[in-house]
Amino acid sequence: TQRLARLGAKISIGHDAKKVEGADVVVISTAIKKNNVEVEEARRRKIPVIPRAEMLAELMRMKYGIAVAGSHGKTSATSMIAQVLETGGFDPTIIVGGRLSTIGAHGKLGSGDFIVAEADESDRSFLYLSPFIAVLTNLDEEHLDQYTTVDEVKKAFINFANKVPFYCPIILCFDDSNLKNLIPSLDRRIINYGFSPYADIFARYRHFDKFSTTSTLYWKGKELGKLRLNVPGNHNIYNAMAAVAVGLDLDISPRLILQALESFKGTG
Repeated sequence: TQRLARLGAKISIGHDAKKVEGADVVVISTAIKKNNVEVEEARRRKIPVIPRAEMLAELMRMKYGIAVAGSHGKTSATSMIAQVLETGGFDPTIIVGGRLSTIGAHGKLGSGDFIVAEADESDRSFLYLSPFIAVLTNLDEEHLDQYTTVDEVKKAFINFANKVPFYCPIILCFDDSNLKNLIPSLDRRIINYGFSPYADIFARYRHFDKFSTTSTLYWKGKELGKLRLNVPGNHNIYNAMAAVAVGLDLDISPRLILQALESFKGTG
């Protein structure tokens, strides 16, 4: 909020119908109720009221979108992908749920052709998006208040992933059984990653220190290089492999990809 204020954004605290005056559109999060006074006033004035995901979809429509969906790990995976594109010279637009330490913010407006963003599956809002590359980190039995059954969650992931153009990839975790079971229903090119040697990208010889992780990465069975992360845990190796898959698909050199991931300092 303070950063936005420094950049010239008008910040107001509390809700008041008068604040809608002069607005071209009102963007709301899922936390805002339909009877909010500003929402009601906007509708009375015939000002469009749209969910955040629809605005994100509009921003993504203007660029090549890389959208990351999953029950958990979205923020870290999205941030690592953004770091890889930054290091690769793409200068992407970035929208993440946490503060990316390398840019000191939750996002940035880049001059490049790509946008990297989290895709929220919790309320189906990721279905607004039509990304250039879809990344699926995992799929758990969650958000059943929205979906009723796990099969509905799976169908939503399938619909989201299949929205990428026919010439673009779906990147997913091969070790996640729910995602793996979706593969027959996905009709786009697939790049998978995991610890299984049958994955397109896999990690071996994992070593864990208190605050770091190292492993050797392989691509199509051939050694790609040493992955060094300054964030601990198997989950971060998974996130890093998703970022490696994106980087390779965009023809970023393995050297730059691994350099970017080593410099990744986490999110806050």
